[in-house]
Amino acid sequence: MSTHVLEGAPERVGGGLLDPRQLLTSLPEALRKLNPATLWRNPVMLIVEIGALATTVLAATTETSFFGWAIAGWLWLTVVFANLAEAVAEGRGKAQAATLRAAKRDTTARRLRERTSAEWDVVGAAELRQGDFVVVEAGETVPGDGDVVEGIASVDESAITGESAPVIRESGGDRSAVTGGTKVLSDRIVVVITQRPGESFVDRMIALVEGANRQKTPNEIALNILLAALTIVFLVATATMQPLAIYSMAVNPGVPDSLALTSDGVTGIVLVSLVVCLIPTTIGALLSAIGIAGMDRLVQRNVLAMSGRAVEAAGDVSTLLLDKTGTITLGNRQAGEFVPIRGVTEEELAKAAQLSSLADETPEGRSIVVHAKEVYGLREREPGELTHATWVPFTAQTRMSGVDLDGREIRKGAATAVMTWVRDHGGHPADEVGRLVDGISASGGTPLVVAEKGRVLGVIHLKDVVKKGMRERFDEMRRMGIRTVMITGDNPLTARAIAEEAGVDDFLAEATPEDKLALIKKEQEGGRLVAMTGDGTNDAPALAQADVGVAMNTGTSAAKEAGNMVDLDSNPTKLIEIVEIGKQLLITRGALTTFSIANDVAKYFAIIPAMFAAVYPGLDALNVMGLASPQSAILAAVIFNALVIIALIPLALRGVRYRPSGASKLLSRNLYVYGLGGIVAPFAGIKLIDLLIQFLPGMS
Repeated sequence: MSTHVLEGAPERVGGGLLDPRQLLTSLPEALRKLNPATLWRNPVMLIVEIGALATTVLAATTETSFFGWAIAGWLWLTVVFANLAEAVAEGRGKAQAATLRAAKRDTTARRLRERTSAEWDVVGAAELRQGDFVVVEAGETVPGDGDVVEGIASVDESAITGESAPVIRESGGDRSAVTGGTKVLSDRIVVVITQRPGESFVDRMIALVEGANRQKTPNEIALNILLAALTIVFLVATATMQPLAIYSMAVNPGVPDSLALTSDGVTGIVLVSLVVCLIPTTIGALLSAIGIAGMDRLVQRNVLAMSGRAVEAAGDVSTLLLDKTGTITLGNRQAGEFVPIRGVTEEELAKAAQLSSLADETPEGRSIVVHAKEVYGLREREPGELTHATWVPFTAQTRMSGVDLDGREIRKGAATAVMTWVRDHGGHPADEVGRLVDGISASGGTPLVVAEKGRVLGVIHLKDVVKKGMRERFDEMRRMGIRTVMITGDNPLTARAIAEEAGVDDFLAEATPEDKLALIKKEQEGGRLVAMTGDGTNDAPALAQADVGVAMNTGTSAAKEAGNMVDLDSNPTKLIEIVEIGKQLLITRGALTTFSIANDVAKYFAIIPAMFAAVYPGLDALNVMGLASPQSAILAAVIFNALVIIALIPLALRGVRYRPSGASKLLSRNLYVYGLGGIVAPFAGIKLIDLLIQFLPGMS
């Protein structure tokens, strides 16, 4: 038996939210969802389906003419439209999964007989078990999820992330995890399989984007219970109306018959129409689609949520823990200033710094060469241009780089290493150097000392560069009521300087895994939900404790197992986007719930006077829309009830646009836009439909 491997990047599903092709594709699934065994999970729409079936039977067995069949047809359409909303939302995920499946092919694995053995057996990748060791060389695909335990290689992960740039995977670090289906481009690695049979990362990804594993979130369950309770209340209320009407006719013999409640042919049909118009069908129809679309929006941004609960929790997050390096800062310190000591010019220091950095291939070393060129106009040179030079490359052991050229010996590196080198060559670093080094460190920078044989020339100020726009993003977080905390291993002075420049609310310096875990627990004890990112094994406890733990795809298997989301792009700043998507999900659900309840108010003004005006003439004053007849009023309300569902599907899938603001402003906006809009739209819509249908046969 064999497993499958992906070739080529998965395509993103395009097209409009109501693309006709997507509607046609989803329609069969919407019809299949009419099965009561499927629909019972949505009690509101199950009641509508039962009502549609009952009206169909009544229309077929009594002489209700056009009115009865029209009501029955539109009730069936109401259920189909509700199912279509969910089917379209699921279909977008299934289309993404189809692009993954379409690119699969069978593969085999070279399983080592022993961990240190040079012999292997060729087996189907699906036969691999946890703890097996496989060897993968350039041009081969990784047969399963695991960790690199030997070697280093360049890996193409475009089949998973959609990004074409290869990444480095190596043993012994936080970038050791590899995913089944990715391709090794260079070198050779040995991988220990960590996945359980049939539970590879790709398999889980397909299942999740299809919605097969989607479970209702606590808030969604609570709202479903509320909708079910309202449905039961209105059912009971409606069931008492026929006896009430009969009693009213008995005690008031002079009152004319009510079309709605005393005419045998339409009594049942009208009562069903009343139930459907009273219960919250709009939000009941769209609730599932809203949740599915929220997860789909994350998938579109290359974030894999392990559950809908995680997406919902992201919307309620009140504390964000963010790593400094790679999240708030660029990750690589860059040269920002050359500070010479007395007696040395800036140009002299710049030339020495440039020469001593030509053999330094680290990002910091390259930034020094660039800074010397941009600020001091020094021509950028390659080491090969200076044929008589002896280059001293930077190493982690010496912590220095430099050059010996024409009798000159120039070194650049960590302050302690360079000053020791100066003393070893008979020099005596001046006290001024120590003050410069301490001053740069206190400001949050990193000092590198430049020296020539027995004397120090000056200090290079390396700055931890804060990413552009981070302060504005954190300002947005504050407007959303979210507290941001920067986590770093730097000393408190450096951490404070970066925190003030970035604009975060607080920081945790010299952080250990235990410190992160303790901070999360402390925040949660105060009733706050916490989100954080991580990629290393030492981040796993904190990721598991956090309410929203986003693991980087480049990280270890332990981190990915501990988190409840995985960022396939391994971009730590995406945590901010995840929170915004979560808030958008909650706001969309709240907005459409508000619209649905307000929408029902207008329908009451249409259908209640039509049903009871004959029995209670005073209710005719409520017919503010001036609807033509009881039949047209009831049918117009039922038609609008169905059409509003299909009209709101794009909004449910796209989500209500989110603007960072406080809870009170969001509530006011919801009430103003969707509350008032939910009242106005039905008044206009029902009146328009009434004008159109009163001329139809059987409606006069």
